[in-house]
Amino acid sequence: MIQYSCSHGGVYTINPSLVKVDFSSSINPLGISKKVLNALRKNLPKLSSIYPDNENSILKKKIIDYLGSPLTLDSINIGNGATELIYNFVRSFVRKQVVIPSPTFCEYEMASRKLGAKIKHVPLKNWKLDIDSILEKSKNSEAIFLCNPNNPTGLFSHHLERLIEGIDDSIKILIDESFIEFVDEKKHARTFIEKINEFKNIVILRSMTKSFGLAGLRLGYCVSHPSIARKISLNKITWNVNGLAQLAGVTALENLSHLRRARKIIKSEREFMHININKKLSSFSANESDVNYYLIHLHHGNSTQIRDLLLKNNGILVRDCSDFKGINDKYIRVAVKTHDENLELLNSLESVDK
Repeated sequence: MIQYSCSHGGVYTINPSLVKVDFSSSINPLGISKKVLNALRKNLPKLSSIYPDNENSILKKKIIDYLGSPLTLDSINIGNGATELIYNFVRSFVRKQVVIPSPTFCEYEMASRKLGAKIKHVPLKNWKLDIDSILEKSKNSEAIFLCNPNNPTGLFSHHLERLIEGIDDSIKILIDESFIEFVDEKKHARTFIEKINEFKNIVILRSMTKSFGLAGLRLGYCVSHPSIARKISLNKITWNVNGLAQLAGVTALENLSHLRRARKIIKSEREFMHININKKLSSFSANESDVNYYLIHLHHGNSTQIRDLLLKNNGILVRDCSDFKGINDKYIRVAVKTHDENLELLNSLESVDK
């Protein structure tokens, strides 16, 4: 039997003691906020010794306030990270066949294969969604997975409405917006959250792990029409989100200045890195991106060699993209971090530039 794997970034993908700066994980460059940390410290003794709220009631209300959309509590599901909700979505709606653009986040395929589903891959065209091919391959499929902005390419698609309107409404569409909060506001990154009552077959996924630097606590949510949300909730295990993660989410949503500061850093630092990589280095070129990570094209060597060399020489960990379906071994992905950290990456790339 063929075994399928799904690799991710992070310090535990290699020897953690070697890592000085982790550019392989695309989370808020400021990490967790001080206000969230203070709330966790203050409430740790109490929350550690009681069962968490199984309904996530307070957190759901904060999410509704944050999104500012006509949502109700029964249109929201909370997960132990967005990944748990991907698996719950698949358990709810997938049996035979799904459509997945490539390259994209590998957990869509992993979750679907565990249910025995056939995967119809649709290659990106010039790093963008091929809407016509997705529509064509959606026949006889139960679900479509769309990562927007896409991981690992970092590009936001403005053309999903044509796809959603053209798909049979029996086909469920998971739109993963885990990184949408990092898109520059001038890009007008439209979410379909306000459309969940109009298009009853779409599920919008968000990750507080990325937006608010809660990677170790694990927290995500999805919104959909209540009839869809109820089916997803049937696959939720009891107490799936611990009390500390719930508190962190509530506190983060009450203090949005942390996210706003991160957006400003991402916009300026991404531009700084693109200019310097593309103008000063001959072995590397940075791809266009709308979010807090970007692909770097390698003109010499391969992605595994460059990853290992940067790690060995400088303690810099980048994401080797050779295991993404649809990408060869000529790309690495790096996160946008603080200016000093980005300078370390730039200097490390310069040290291996040919």
